[in-house]
Amino acid sequence: MQLPEFPWDTLAGAKARAALHPGGLVDLSVGSPVDPTPPIIQAALREATDAHAYPTNHGTAEARAAIGEWFARVRGVPGIGDEHVLVTVGSKELVAGLPLQLGLGAGDVVVHPSVAYPTYDIGARIAGSTPVRADDPDDWPEATRLVWLNSPSNPTGEVLGTDALRRVVRAARERGIVVASDECYALLPWEVDEAPSILDPRVAEGDLTGLLAVYSLSKQSNLAGYRAAFVAGDPQLAQRVLGVRKHLGLMAPSPVQHALAVALGDEAHVAEQRERYRARRAALLPALEGRGFAVSSDAGLYLWCTDGTDALEQLDTLSRLGILVAPGTFYGDRTRVRVALTASDAHVQEAAARLRG
Repeated sequence: MQLPEFPWDTLAGAKARAALHPGGLVDLSVGSPVDPTPPIIQAALREATDAHAYPTNHGTAEARAAIGEWFARVRGVPGIGDEHVLVTVGSKELVAGLPLQLGLGAGDVVVHPSVAYPTYDIGARIAGSTPVRADDPDDWPEATRLVWLNSPSNPTGEVLGTDALRRVVRAARERGIVVASDECYALLPWEVDEAPSILDPRVAEGDLTGLLAVYSLSKQSNLAGYRAAFVAGDPQLAQRVLGVRKHLGLMAPSPVQHALAVALGDEAHVAEQRERYRARRAALLPALEGRGFAVSSDAGLYLWCTDGTDALEQLDTLSRLGILVAPGTFYGDRTRVRVALTASDAHVQEAAARLRG
């Protein structure tokens, strides 16, 4: 199996160039949280440190109940019970492993958005399947077995509304295709009212067959270091994936699962973190526009930008200001760069000042 070089490893030259700036490097290339994990979650982790037994692959009863309650209360999806849910070790391992865990292999096609987080592609390759970029159900190849959605999108910030999601679900059901929706940025809407789930009754029409929603607490709760995430949906699919994960030994640590349950029950810290990102977006977006960049950012943690030149030229231009970003080539677009909001307030203000010149 031949995999491409890890994209962020190719940024070494641009990072070194940006670090030469007299004011130092401002790294806006990676979406890793910089703000503290909320005290209520840290306390939950500490109180669960007596974790002498193996955790369950499925997830603790406490964590699964918290996930079901959260879906009903926050995402408008009732009826998510134990059999619908799996706790995962962060969301990236699930994205990378799902095609394999669903039994896909040679001859099968995994569709993902035309501009997308690269792990959807990698997951298909690991399973021996063929990754295909397509945004319209009419463009799905005949051999398609799994379709990935990402709403809000990393990197574009695009949000799929209920009509668009329902069209995907209906097309997939006609052909027996599984739809997995990566919804990790759903609680960070900026220019839209909401980012609905694939499991939303307006989308699923009362039937979760063939549908999976993937979610992570890394962004909304600053838990990237905890690797706390979950997948929910079709109970038959969930149990099928669980059977494979038992053999692989994929299980989230018990203290992390307790922290996950506590985090899902507290909405105050989520609102507080959302306002931090809102303020950083409000500082960076006009500074980029003033520099001549067109910016897309309906939701999520990123500003999707272009000044009309090639993505690598934009990477070079910004690195000479001491600002490191991710080129759109990582995601399948040679015309844009991705600017992350995951930097400290001071670094964001410094980047905005440099952009204003």
